[in-house]
Order: sequence, then C-alpha cells, then structure tokens
Amino acid sequence: MKHDIQLLRNIGISAHIDSGKTTLTERILFYTKRIHAIHDVKGKDGVGATMDSMELEKERGITIASAATFCEWQDHEINIIDTPGHVDFTIEVERSLRVLDGAVLVLCAVGGVQSQSITVDQQMKRYKIPRIAFVNKCDRIGANPFRVIDQLNEKLGHNAVAMQIPIGLEVDHEGIVDLVSMKAVYFEGENGENIRVDDIPPDLLAEAQIKREELIDQASLFSDDLVEAVLEDKDISDDLLLQAIRKGTLTRDITPVFMGSAYKNKGVQPLLDGITHLLPCPSDVENEALEMNNEETPVLLLSDSDEPVVALAFKLEDGKYGQLTYIRVYQGTLAKGATIYNVRSGKKVRIGRVVRMHADQMEDMESIPAGYIGALFGIDCASGDTFAASVPG
Repeated sequence: MKHDIQLLRNIGISAHIDSGKTTLTERILFYTKRIHAIHDVKGKDGVGATMDSMELEKERGITIASAATFCEWQDHEINIIDTPGHVDFTIEVERSLRVLDGAVLVLCAVGGVQSQSITVDQQMKRYKIPRIAFVNKCDRIGANPFRVIDQLNEKLGHNAVAMQIPIGLEVDHEGIVDLVSMKAVYFEGENGENIRVDDIPPDLLAEAQIKREELIDQASLFSDDLVEAVLEDKDISDDLLLQAIRKGTLTRDITPVFMGSAYKNKGVQPLLDGITHLLPCPSDVENEALEMNNEETPVLLLSDSDEPVVALAFKLEDGKYGQLTYIRVYQGTLAKGATIYNVRSGKKVRIGRVVRMHADQMEDMESIPAGYIGALFGIDCASGDTFAASVPG
C-alpha cells in the first residue's frame, strides 16, 4: 500500500437516528469492494450490517459503538468512523469527531433536520469539521430534498447548495442529475453497481439550469478564475467548478448537498466522488498540540511521517485479544517495536501489534504513518491520552 497523504480522507458519517447512516456505510463498503454482499441493518438475513458487530446492534438495528473501517475509491483511501446517532451515545460521537478531517451529514428526505441533527452539527462546528450533506431516502413517500436544503440553511445556519437534483421522487426515484457535469446519472443492475450516464430528461432541463446557476453563484465567491469565466461567458470546466466548491467546503462556507437512496442503491457512487473531490486530506487541516512543559503553548502539528511522533488514543475497546486502542497519528510514524511515551502518565510504552480495523475484523500493519487511523494491542492507556516520541521534559 502506498501512503500518499493527498489521497487520504478521514471521514465520519453522522446523522440523526434512522436516517439511514449505517445502510449508507454498508453500500459504500460494497461499491468500494470491501464487502461482497449487502446485508440489511436489522439483520433479517441473520447477518446484519458490517459496521454493527455487537449483538444488540444487530438485534435493534442501531449503532452503539463507533466502529472504524477503511476502503478505497478512485485511488483514494478513505477511513470511515461510523458514529452513533442516538443522543445516549454522545460521548462516543465526541471522541470520534476529534480525529476526523471531514464528515458526511446524512439527512432523511422526509424527516429533514431533526433535533439530533442539530446536536451532531454543533459538535462538528466545535471541531471545525468541513462537511458535505447527503439527503437520503429520496424513494420514500413525502420525500422533498429541497425542503431539507432550506432547513439546513434556516435551522443549522449552513450555506447549503445542491450539487444534484433528483430524477423523480418517492416510487419514481430513478437517479440524479449532476449539476457539475450536467448529465443524468442512473444506477442499474441488481445492486445499482452499473452506472449509466445520459442526457438530462427534457422536463428537468430548465430546473437543472437554474440550480446550476445557483451553484456557480455560490462557488464563484471562492475562485477569481471562476468569476472571470462567468463574466467572459466562457465554458466552465468541471475541474474549475469543483476546485471552487472544494475551497468553500474546506473553510466551511459552503455545504455541498448530494441526494439519493442508499437502501435502493441510488446516488452512493457520486457521493463517494464528492468525498474524494471536496473533503480535506489530513494536510489540509490544521491540528494543534499543547506543549505541557512550556505553559501549554500551542504547537502546530505537521502531517509529516518523518517528524517526531504525536498520536491520540481516541477509543478503547475490549476485544477478544485484549484491549484494543484506536489511535490517530497526527505527526510522525507509529511503527511496530518502537517506544513511545504516554504524555499523561509519563510512562514508556512499547508498541507490539499494529492493526488496521475493518469493523470487528483486523489486518496487521508494520506501521501507521501520519494522517492515518489504526489500532494497537496491549497498550496501557486511557481514552483521550496523547502519545509522543519523547518524554515531556
């Protein structure tokens, strides 16, 4: 595996309960070939969703503990932290959010912005996490993605802007119109894995042009080149538009909105494109540490694998092989056999087994480079502990 930090995304998928977050994660894992079959969340088929590995989660169809997994899409590596939506598990969400670089806010096309969406959104604001939104369940009766976009703006104070418009809603939901490429996208085959790109249906062309104008208006605030192209009436390339939207997304001045139905396998692949095109890589995000022996002076961490190690243990789990410590490396490289220091306790820690998690399965690794998320075995620490290369003097 080659580690190119520009092609890495650490994202969370967070939402209100029952907006289809775990179903969406299951589809993402299927399209990125991490799993070979799609299972229902409530486990009617006796298997249950991949990310819900606890018995209670399968039984009740809810996500309790945040599980971590990774997948690959168009040469990008995506680490996904599946965060709980239930308000009872807010502490899990808090710890997970600390290690994210970007997030997907999942909303129901019928229910829209609900109380827990507001809680999750406030947590993301606190950690300054750029996000894109996915309006799910466009196949449900009463679905109205544009009402949800209005709610994002009114209730959450976002500057939400549609990247797509749906082709049909409720039982007629067939696909989406991509406002960047101005093409209709249909999802065919048993699991929507075959993508057919076609011309926009004539009855949607006028609406698509209006919505594209709105998108260009918002994006042009972040790109002089785009403004120039608009004023000179030049053709606007997909790349130019996406770069401008990405700039606005990274500063959290725009929330791009994607739509579809994860359960009906529609709209998930364009969302994956959105994650890779618009959300930040670790080096796009500023992370700071506090220097304990220098009156807690903030120190900017560099997403560089050759610098001295700084890492955060953000979740502990009792696994069948002992305590598992989920860890995010901000700077340097955590290598098997290396010695690091627990900043809180001042104790030396030797790293034994280094793994990468895929829900409750694991793959052994030699090291975890800067920007990546992995897990360690047999480390004595508490959740929230920081590890550094040298003992704080």
